Amino acid sequence: MPDMQDLIPSDALALLGCAQMARADAFAIAAGVSGPTLMEAAGRAVAFAAMERHPRRDVLVLCGPGNNGGDGFVAARHLQSAGWPVRVVLFGRVEALKGDAAWAAGTWTGPIERWSPALADGTPLVIDAIFGAGLSRRVDGEIAAAIDLVNERKLAVVAVDVPSGLHGDTGEILGRAFQAETTVSFFRAKPGHYSVEGLRRCGRLRIVDIGIPAAALASIGPRAWLNAPALWAHLLCRDDIADHKYARGHLTILAGPHATGAARLAALAGRRVGAGLVTIAGFRSTMAAYQAAEPGNLVAEADDGPMFAHLLQDERRNAVLIGPGSGVLDRTKDAVLAALDARRHVVLDADAITVFSSDPERLFGRIAGPTLLTPHEGEFRRLFPDLAATQGKLERVRRAAARSGATVLLKGPDTVIAEPDGRAVINVHASPALATAGSGDVLAGLSGGLLAQGLTPFAAASAAAWLHGECALQFGRHGLIAEDLPALLPHVLRSLSSFN
Repeated sequence: MPDMQDLIPSDALALLGCAQMARADAFAIAAGVSGPTLMEAAGRAVAFAAMERHPRRDVLVLCGPGNNGGDGFVAARHLQSAGWPVRVVLFGRVEALKGDAAWAAGTWTGPIERWSPALADGTPLVIDAIFGAGLSRRVDGEIAAAIDLVNERKLAVVAVDVPSGLHGDTGEILGRAFQAETTVSFFRAKPGHYSVEGLRRCGRLRIVDIGIPAAALASIGPRAWLNAPALWAHLLCRDDIADHKYARGHLTILAGPHATGAARLAALAGRRVGAGLVTIAGFRSTMAAYQAAEPGNLVAEADDGPMFAHLLQDERRNAVLIGPGSGVLDRTKDAVLAALDARRHVVLDADAITVFSSDPERLFGRIAGPTLLTPHEGEFRRLFPDLAATQGKLERVRRAAARSGATVLLKGPDTVIAEPDGRAVINVHASPALATAGSGDVLAGLSGGLLAQGLTPFAAASAAAWLHGECALQFGRHGLIAEDLPALLPHVLRSLSSFN
């Protein structure tokens, strides 16, 4: 079997939770960068983002009682200095402001007003500086009414850090949140920016440097990253002139009795992404269908679990994919356990997950080698019913990976991939056009084909999710079917040559 190759974390793609961002601020202050200096840089960046995006117009700056509000006061000052008409609202009392926020309010020389719905008249540009990413309570009362009014009138909003009401860690909406046109955040993005609600609410996300030393990142030790080729593209370059098909791995796919197209899609994806050989192991009754299909697919008979286990006696069959069209059958369960016991590189998708829904611990207890689970939300709930209510997709997937001992890829527009050790990647490089039958089979095949070539489940899942999304994005939003995706892979893979 090829040696397993893992992704290389990238500082530029690191995602920081709220507590980690607080540590970055503290690191900067300990290194001699004052709090007011950081706040000045943050507020100035917000003002510049507004001026870059809009012609001069009335601005309504909504400030909260904490440091986010302080950023708002600084932004107001810079906008006013540039000749923009600015009105500032504070949700709270000026005399109650503390620390850097009090300093920032003191630099604003204009009036500070209380909220009134009349302030939203005339379609002003709104600077949302009410709450930051670490908000822990539901938004209600006067602030909720202000958010509702701004959203109803579809006013342009530039949000500071996150749209107020969006939690930076979980991506949860705490009651309500602004719909922003632009969000300006600092140093590094947060997981919540890339949640489903974050993608809906943040608009154009800008991450700006406010003077936090780069060394702060090393002191924090990020454990989550935004998915991109910089993490794994170096693993896809194979240029050894002595390579042969077995050096590129042999993926074996368990096919089922009915949905024969699923295994074929997965097989084609596995071959296109570089696996040297792909075998479809099916029932004798379906052999003709597979033999008459793509000529590059190998076909083997496996009517039951023992027959599939017999195939795995050939150690060159280093990777196994079970689930696409396999059927919720005892045969599927037996094949999964045989593959795990043989310590192959295993991808479990769809039916291979559902078949263990009544006894997930039996599955988890057998995972000892490199294993990837690729559920959608429904399948995830079947294996991890108690985690469905856990706040935040990132945390749910991390807990699932730790419990199962497998790498877990939870699909969605904000696909999360997590390792049992807590490392995680969020993939938002995708298209709504992927909501089509067979798309998940292609993703599973990509993952299996990369595992066959020696990537770890974490690296294989990260690369597969991005490649899957890039194929869809290159095709376009209309008319995509799953069969189109593998054909786009060669062009997409060639486009990654700059990373090698």
